[in-house]
Formats: sequence, structure tokens, C-alpha cells
Amino acid sequence: MKDNIKILVVEDDSDINKLLCDMLEINGYTAKAAYSGTEALIYLKDKTWDMVLLDLMLPGMNGEELLLKIRKNSHIPVIIISAIDDIDIRIKTLRIGADDFITKPFNIEEVSARIDSNLRRYMEFSSEMPKGNIIKYKEISLNKDTREVHVNNSKNVVLTTREFDILKLLMSYPKKVFSKANLFESVWGSNYLCDDNTLTVHISNLRNKLSNAGAGKDYIQTIWSIGYKLDG
Repeated sequence: MKDNIKILVVEDDSDINKLLCDMLEINGYTAKAAYSGTEALIYLKDKTWDMVLLDLMLPGMNGEELLLKIRKNSHIPVIIISAIDDIDIRIKTLRIGADDFITKPFNIEEVSARIDSNLRRYMEFSSEMPKGNIIKYKEISLNKDTREVHVNNSKNVVLTTREFDILKLLMSYPKKVFSKANLFESVWGSNYLCDDNTLTVHISNLRNKLSNAGAGKDYIQTIWSIGYKLDG
């Protein structure tokens, strides 16, 4: 039911914030207004949200900083709605974890359609996320409690802590494309630097270990200029 879906609207312009909240309520969603990044962070810590609509130019903590904080703990859809119409900014925010980018002035019907589209994909990912302690994806089996990984019932594939956490995240959301920044910040818990090849090295090692354990294919797919996903 839509009324169970909670969307946080982070926008310092009161008129735009009200316009977005009214649209969400009319469409059956539960909307909450926040007018700064700091206020939004309080709400994010207080309860679980299904989506965030986020402006970039906010007083105090800006939208980019808030996005990075969200991505340290959550994979909920974040749609940027901003007057900044700069291709480099658009690419950067998408790479650090935004799911969509809408420029102002916007068409309210388009915003509504994009919200529905992003939520639909997110709900599909969430419904596919394994609920038990063992995650299985084709030949690979991962036990979250014992932190063991097996390929076709092989002996335990010995992984480092980071390699295991990367694989667990990818297997938990098998259809999701993770940006490099999103993966790095989720696993390492610190900000991603574009020239840091730490993640690339860990992905390479993980691929080699799965292959040596008997995996019939390379299950970690590189999405050019974005990041990684499981190869379906």
C-alpha cells in the first residue's frame, strides 16, 4: 500500500517543499518535510524511510554531504532535485549514490513518474533480498553467520573481511548496480576517493578466488564508468 511508503523531502524552499509533499500525499504516499541537511539527518536516524527527495543547495550540511551519510547506512532510493544543471555535478552525484537527478524547474508529473519508477525497482530489490542467514546466488552460497562462502559445495573459499562484505552486499541485491563510491562507503565506512584503487584490487582478488574455487563464470560484472553488479 502506498500509504505505508514514507518519503522524506529535503528542500529549503518552502514553496517547492510543499508542492512536492502535496503531490506525494495526493498520490497516496506519506511525506515528511525537512528544510536542511541537519534536520533531515535527525529524521533519517529517527525512523526508516523508503525514499529521499534531496536538494543539493541546502543550508548547513549540503545535499552531497547528506547523500554520502545516507549511503553509509542505507540503499533506499535518493532522487536529487536541484537547480544545478551542470553535467559534472550530475555525474558525480550519481556516482556517489544518487539514483536519479531531476533539474529545476521541473514538471511535477515527471517527478511523480520517476518516484514511482525508482520505488518500483527498489521494492523489487528488497523483495529479492534473502531473509535468512544463508544467501544463494547460482553456484555461490554465503553464510552470514559463519562468514563462509562455498562454490558448488566446495570447501570454504577463504576471503578477507572486506572481500566477504563486498560479496555479501552484491548477493543481497543481485539486480542492483552499485557505484564504486556506494560499495566502498558501505564496506569501508569512509568516503570514497576517485583515484583510490583499493576497491578495484579487492574486486579482482574476489573474482580470482571464486574462479579458483570452481565458479563457472565471472559473476561480478563491471558496469563501465559506474561500478559493479552481479552478472545475471
